[in-house]
Amino acid sequence: MSERVFRVWRGSGEGELAEYRVEANEGEVVLDVLHRLQATQTPDLAVRWNCKAGKCGSCSVEINGRPKLSCMTRMSVFDEDETVTVTPMRTFPVIRDLVCDVSYNYQKAREIPSFTPDPEKSPGDFRMWQEDVQRQQEFRKCIECFLCNNVCHVIRDHEENKEHFSGPRYLMRVAELEMHPEDTADRRLIAQDEFGLGYCNITKCCTDVCPENIHITDNALIPLKERVADRKYDPLVWLGSKIGVRPKDTPPVPNVGSHSDRT
Repeated sequence: MSERVFRVWRGSGEGELAEYRVEANEGEVVLDVLHRLQATQTPDLAVRWNCKAGKCGSCSVEINGRPKLSCMTRMSVFDEDETVTVTPMRTFPVIRDLVCDVSYNYQKAREIPSFTPDPEKSPGDFRMWQEDVQRQQEFRKCIECFLCNNVCHVIRDHEENKEHFSGPRYLMRVAELEMHPEDTADRRLIAQDEFGLGYCNITKCCTDVCPENIHITDNALIPLKERVADRKYDPLVWLGSKIGVRPKDTPPVPNVGSHSDRT
């Protein structure tokens, strides 16, 4: 057991970093040390957590400026004399200490039209290639820690974009449904017009911080951008729009309303 220096954000938006000296055992993670702080020095420290196994996404924070799950960040990765600084995610409003208000993400989730299968098919009639199954399984690994949304500069640095941009987590959800072989809705236009796909400039910062190693950029965002470009600039689609004919592969977009309609 050794004594470590921890700097932890205390308060809300007007808070500040408080410094503590706390014991840390071999093999412990940052969340263990935060719990020890609660038990021995700061019983009112607000920390969100649940499973302590890296599968619930609750304990997302920034550790030494890097977005991490505190339950999966071992103390052994820091030098013995290194100060460990723990702060809340910067993209979302701070409720208190290390707990953020992430309701923005759930608001965006509600705006996405649900899975829309062919009404003439029963679930037993669905058939998928293995590569389609694997794609869906990769996207479903998401634990909604929202670290990807936290590092996305489109909303991290521009609060005004939150009205029009869903963030990588829910653009990935749109891509998941758009690429599902049994989903009949055409989500390409709403991906661009409703969920702000065009704001994404594929820096891959979302992929870099994903604790589940989901290839968000390569397997979701870039393919979705390609589909949107095909839909928007396909000359046959353009011609069909001029003469009132809709190509068979582009069923009507579900009416999800405008942002002003939903607020």
